[in-house]
Amino acid sequence: MTTASIRCTDLTIRFPVYGADAKSLKKALARAVSVGGALGRHAGVTDVTALAGVNLELKAGDRLGLIGHNGSGKTTLLRALSGAYEPDEGTIDVHGRIAALLDLSLGIDPTATGYDNIRLRGRIAGLSSREIEARMDEIAEFTGLGPFLAMPVKTYSAGMQGRLAFAAATAVEADVLLMDEWIAVGDADFQKMAHKRLLNLVERAGILVLATHELPLLKLYCNKVMRMEGGVASEVVDIRKVDQLLKA
Repeated sequence: MTTASIRCTDLTIRFPVYGADAKSLKKALARAVSVGGALGRHAGVTDVTALAGVNLELKAGDRLGLIGHNGSGKTTLLRALSGAYEPDEGTIDVHGRIAALLDLSLGIDPTATGYDNIRLRGRIAGLSSREIEARMDEIAEFTGLGPFLAMPVKTYSAGMQGRLAFAAATAVEADVLLMDEWIAVGDADFQKMAHKRLLNLVERAGILVLATHELPLLKLYCNKVMRMEGGVASEVVDIRKVDQLLKA
C-alpha cells in the first residue's frame, strides 16, 4: 500500500474519427455543452481530444472522486490509468497492482462455464493460475450459484451473470483501485453483501479513483475530488470543497 502512486503529466489522448464529415461533426459537438472533447486534426486525420493536458499526482491513502457530465473524460481517464489507452502526448506512471472495475462484462465468455469464467477474469486481472485456484472456493461461495457454476454462462439469467462477474472482478488485492460508478448487482440481499465486499476492497487499496454522479457517495468515500469538463481536468481539491468546484 505504501508504494502505490499515480502521476500523469500533460496527459493527452485523442481518438481518430474516420468516415465522418468534419464540419457536420464540429457543429454537432458545438451543440453539446460540456460533453465530449475538442475536435481537431493531427497528421491529416480528424480526431477528438478526449483528454487534454491532464496533470494528476496521487499517493497511498488518496481517495479521488471524478465528477463531470457524461462524456467529460472521466471514463477515458480511468481507462488510461488502467493501461487500456496509451497517451498521444504526456506520460502516465502508475505504481502498484491495478484493479479496474470498469466493465463487469469484460472477458465473460457465454459458452464457458462459471468456473472457467472465474479463471478467465482472474487472468485478465493479472492473477496467476495458482492465485486464482487458491481463491476459487471463496469466489464460488460468494456467487451463491452452487452447481450452476459448472454450467455454461449462456444458461444464466442476467442476475446470475452479474453475481458471477462481480464476485470474480472483486476477488483481487489492489494497490490502485479504479471504479466507474459504485457497483450494485443482484437482488437486495446480494447487494448488501456486494456493498460490504466493495468496502473491504476499497479499504485495502492504497489508492481509489472513483467516477460517480452520486454526490453523497463521493463525500462518503473520497477525500479528494477533481472535475472533468470537455476532456480538461480541474485541479485536485479537498472533498470539502466539492460544492465550490461544482459551482465553478
